[in-house]
Amino acid sequence: MQVKTFTGASSQEILARIKAEMGPEAVIIGNRTFKKNGEICHEITAGIDRNPISAQQPVSGGPGEGMMPSGWSEWHKDWLQIKEQLFALMKPAIQMERLTPRQRVALEYLQREGVSDSVAVDLYKHLLAQPGSSVLECLCDMVPVRGWSAGNWPQRWHLLAGPYGSGKTTAALRYALQWKQWEPEARIAFINADCLRGNGRLVLRHWAELSDFLYLEASDASGMEKALRACREAAIVFIDTPGMSRACTLRDWRTQMGLGKLDCASHLTLTPLWGGVQMDQFLSTYAPDGAASLIWTHLDEAACYGGIVNVARATNLPVSGLSCGAELKKSMVPATEPLIWRLIFKRQLPGELAGGNTAVSPSGARA
Repeated sequence: MQVKTFTGASSQEILARIKAEMGPEAVIIGNRTFKKNGEICHEITAGIDRNPISAQQPVSGGPGEGMMPSGWSEWHKDWLQIKEQLFALMKPAIQMERLTPRQRVALEYLQREGVSDSVAVDLYKHLLAQPGSSVLECLCDMVPVRGWSAGNWPQRWHLLAGPYGSGKTTAALRYALQWKQWEPEARIAFINADCLRGNGRLVLRHWAELSDFLYLEASDASGMEKALRACREAAIVFIDTPGMSRACTLRDWRTQMGLGKLDCASHLTLTPLWGGVQMDQFLSTYAPDGAASLIWTHLDEAACYGGIVNVARATNLPVSGLSCGAELKKSMVPATEPLIWRLIFKRQLPGELAGGNTAVSPSGARA
């Protein structure tokens, strides 16, 4: 998304300039009125989506970088169809009798749980190459885990990203509340870059005030620059991002907001409720060169959890958090391998809803 701020003596004048420069499809992102030299001034921030998949324009970076060839979209669609057909032909060739009974039962179960054909074929090859190995051992190599803790994530800046409705705002609050529990004296700050959506904005501001968190808003690059300066004394800062359109990746948004060189960890919130096609679209928007970990939310609403393995295999990103339930407290736990495998194979939810004790210290050690 291309974002630009206009100032003028009247709103009508600014709107006319926005329409002339950015076109009728421009969206108003924010507006404010202020006094300058004793006169009333109006400021309006507008944005417009630009299609990055173009034969004439690079996706990002300098000239020639990320250039999409003509017909890329159609070619990519054809390749996905060919890949599905290849896997359909390969599945009958999988000789289940070559596996042990325990391996065969586990592989068949994973396929019923939504594990993709490509992951099933990879798992089958791993099991044949390592006779006697357990399915769980092979899966641990496919699904990295790096639970939320100060020891595992020492970065001062943490960016929460994800599609609208994925629970990124509540995930940010849950992480902050856990940190507050670990380090009660730590100064925690929130920068809300998704400040145009009323419900999430009110929830974030409300809990920030109750928990004595520093709360700031940044709808554009200049606002983000001011917010970053205001967080100098904070021990840890969470940045809540807006949902990205198909024309703007997380990497592009960070560059536009002046966060490209900021040493921060980006946590991508996803839910197993989405199907494979939708998940692939989200991963192409958020994962490449942008995210550092995965947070799985709405686990109590899902019917199966094979998508967790699919996404980990596709992105090689570690899982940092698991969330279930609507409550902000005690509804998210740092991810561990036992919690993930109990979730996938036994459908046992993490945290108190499953009756487990998952308290973790700031260093990452089990309490």
